Parts: sequence; C-alpha cells; structure tokens
Amino acid sequence: MYLEYYGLREAPFSITPDPRYVFLSERHRDALAHLLYGIGKGGSGGFVQLTGEVGTGKTTLCRLLMEQLPEHTRVALVLNPKLSPVELVETVCEELKLDIEGKRGSLKALTDTLNTFLLDAYAQGLRVVLIVDEAQNLSIDSLEQVRLLTNLETPTQKLLQIILLGQPELREMLGRPELRQLAQRITARYHLTPLDAGETEIYVRHRMAVAGCVRIPFSRLGLKALYQRSGGVPRLVNIIADRALMAGYAREQDSLGERLVDRAADEALPGHARYWLRRYGPWALAALVLLGIGGGAFWLRAYRPAAPVVAPTPVVAATPPIDQEAVRLQARIADAPETELIAFTQLLARWQVDADQVSVRDASRCPAIVAPGVACLHGHATLDQLARFDRPLILLLGPADRPAYALLQGVGKQRVRLDFTAARYELARESLSKIWNGDFVVLWRLPADVPASLKRGDAGAGVGWVTDRLATFDNGSAAKAHAAAFDANLEERVRKLQQAYGIKADGIIGPETLFALSALDDAGPHLARTVE
Repeated sequence: MYLEYYGLREAPFSITPDPRYVFLSERHRDALAHLLYGIGKGGSGGFVQLTGEVGTGKTTLCRLLMEQLPEHTRVALVLNPKLSPVELVETVCEELKLDIEGKRGSLKALTDTLNTFLLDAYAQGLRVVLIVDEAQNLSIDSLEQVRLLTNLETPTQKLLQIILLGQPELREMLGRPELRQLAQRITARYHLTPLDAGETEIYVRHRMAVAGCVRIPFSRLGLKALYQRSGGVPRLVNIIADRALMAGYAREQDSLGERLVDRAADEALPGHARYWLRRYGPWALAALVLLGIGGGAFWLRAYRPAAPVVAPTPVVAATPPIDQEAVRLQARIADAPETELIAFTQLLARWQVDADQVSVRDASRCPAIVAPGVACLHGHATLDQLARFDRPLILLLGPADRPAYALLQGVGKQRVRLDFTAARYELARESLSKIWNGDFVVLWRLPADVPASLKRGDAGAGVGWVTDRLATFDNGSAAKAHAAAFDANLEERVRKLQQAYGIKADGIIGPETLFALSALDDAGPHLARTVE
C-alpha cells in the first residue's frame, strides 16, 4: 500500500531471503569466508561451525554458500534435523541422490552405501559436503551419528566435510562432556553477531535503494530508534521498518521519526514491555546499587569501631598475570590446520574484493600486483610501524618454517586484536612479540594505472596519483598535487613520507611506499579504534 507513496517498486523489507537484497556486513563476509574455506582444502575433513542469534542471517549465508560452491562439490543439505540417527543418514543419502531402496531402516546398509559413494567421489576428484541447518535441534544420538560419518576416510583424507549451522544453543550442546569427541574435530568456528548502529543504517539504505527509493524516509533519529528496537538483528529490522512504512503511509508522514518507529516496534514485536525494562532497567539497577553502596558506607562510618593499628605488610613484587588469550592462541597455533587461505580470504573480504576478481591462491603467492587494482606486499616491520599504516593485514605467527596466518584487526596502546581461523583474540603487545618476529603480508586496492615502481623521471597517471596522495600528507599546493612528472621536488616529498612511515628513504616508490600512500586514503578498511 505504501509503495507508490514512498516511490518504491516493491516492498523493501520482506523477510523472505531475496538474493537481490543481500547485504553483507564485515562479519557476514568473514562468516561466508569461513564456510567457503571449510569446503575447500583448509577444512581437512573436520567440522565447521557457524552459530548466531535468530534472524542474524545464517540461512541467507547458507543460500549464498550454495550459489558459490565450486563445480567439483556435491552437497547434502539437511533443513529439518529433528531426525533419528537412521532417518538422518537416510536424508543424507536422499540429498546425494543415492539409491537406497530396500536399505531404509538399516543403519549399516545406509552407511555402506554412503561410504561407497564417497570413495567413488574421491576417485573422481569431487568434494562432498554435508550442511546441517538448525543443528541445535539435533539429538545427542544424531550428533554422535554425524560425528561417526567423519570416520569415513582414506588413509590420507576425510571423505566428508560437515558444516553445522545453528543458534547459540549449539555451542552449549557441543560443550557437553559426552560430545567432546565431536567438539575436538571442529576445525573452524564462527559466531555471527547482529549489525552495529552504522551497519544497520547502511542495511536500511541498501534495501530501500534496491527497491527503487530515491530519498530515504527514515530520519536520523528514526534510524537510531530502528537500531535500538531491533538490536541490529536484520529480521527484526525488516519487521519494524515495514510496519513503520505502513504507519507513515496511513498518517501521510514523509519523514519517519523516533516516535513512529517506536510505535511500530510496539505493535510488531511481542513483549515490548520487556524492551523498556531492557532499555532502562540497567540504569534503575545501577541507581539501586549506588544507593545501597552509599547507605552502607554511611552506616560503616557511623557505627564501626576504630580499626586496630597493624604493622605494614612488606611489599612483594606481584607476579605478572598470565595472558590467557595468548595462551589460548598459542594452543590453537600448535594444532590449527592450514591457515593461509582463510587469512587471505578474510583480508580480501575486508577490501570487498570478489572471489571472481582475485583468486585466493593467487593472492597468497603475493606478487606485487595480484590483479588489476589489487596489490600485495610481503614485508618486515615493528608493530608501531604497522599501526601507523592503519590497515588490516596478515601477521605470520610461530616458527618461520611453518608460519600460522592471523589477521591483524586492531592495535591499542597495550593490546592487539587478531582474527585467527574462526576466532578473535585480544592479547598484550608483549605476548604478541613472543610469537611474531615482524613478518607481515598485506593486500590493498591500488588504481590499475599505477605501476609497481616509480622513480625520478617517470610521468603519467601514476605520478598524478602519487602527488595527489602526498598532498594529504604534507598539504602540498594544488599545483604540486597534480604534477605530471616525477621531479626532484616530488622525490624529496617522497623521502619525507618514507621517513614518517619507517621505510628506507631512497625517494623511489616501491611496494612499501605505495602501501603508505594508499594508507593516506580514508576509503577502505582501517584498524579498530576500540582496542585498549
């Protein structure tokens, strides 16, 4: 009803998963990268686990995964996991289009049929994947049967890759002692969280634009309320936004503000009274605690007896606390499978480089120009130097002959944030120095017309880009910012930039200097500012 009023071709906030409306936040891209990695070589036949709250986009990611599967992949998708162990294996066989007539009800016959198929698929170079959606609904017996399916193997390789998608309860289930054998086989874990406030606004604008809207009717306060009431959960954003558009049409309101969004949420979501308790309850609880503390302090001052004089205790030097995050990371490095491809996949996703534009394997080889518009650098630096670049990049951890690849996401005064395989770690700088010798790899976007090297005497579009970037560094004049030739003056400006970034100040623009120049651009991903 409201489509014509708001200039829309179709309803933008339908809760059915339409691929045209897919919006991938940074964490959604990372989650998809983990799933694709699990299907590829990196999974090594173990389990890949993706969890997330209801409505955060797990099913949408599953659909995208199905669309991006390599041609040599065969998939069994189980959407209704409330099955007995025998029914589960029957469903897997049916999904793989195996002939199981006369074998139904016999777990041995079904398993033998599946094993024969997997061996034949392995001989043909095919990869077979089992995806279980809503896996938190699997019974303990069915989960154990899923684990037993991974025992189908050759002497060198597992024959079946299993991906478990589920709500947070799945993580709790896999923490039970009786499922520890399955939990130990999970080679990659990722927990999908809701959108933040900025991503929620981008999400709303994206869906409205796809639906043909020229001017977004939600005011800034309306978008803020939409985030607060939905918690950043995409499905709830859709429900509230759709109801708000309908209410705005009924009231002939061109601008949808905070009041209208709150009213729409009250009508569309159950238990909205609990929302007010959730929104304001913590403040009330904090006030009660402060009152209790204040009253208790007054009583103590008024009635407690004078404390006896006690001789001062000798000061003993405190033992530095153990960095548990570093211990956890070191344990994962020791037994993690191949991590190179997943780290490069994550970094490409941060730069929004599509898989059809750049092969992850090509990127991992790190030529100076990976593809038109994408550059790579393998270097050595201190953490402070990398923080100055302010770009996410890959750190090579552990022994030099068998490095593990982790994505540096943030640098603070005391701690750093890393993504390693499917988990996030925040550890002390000192702890990082014990497992990292300074080697790093970085990918970044570079204009296709900029060569891999520039020096005095060169000219062309690449020199123009360099001088434009330098203008943001040294406030060069407009004339200098668009110089056509690499002259002595430009060489001196390049030297100053190199000195500022701790690069060899030779005035020649190579990969490190190109990266420093690119880092001067506000566009593209940056390191997180929230690390201590």
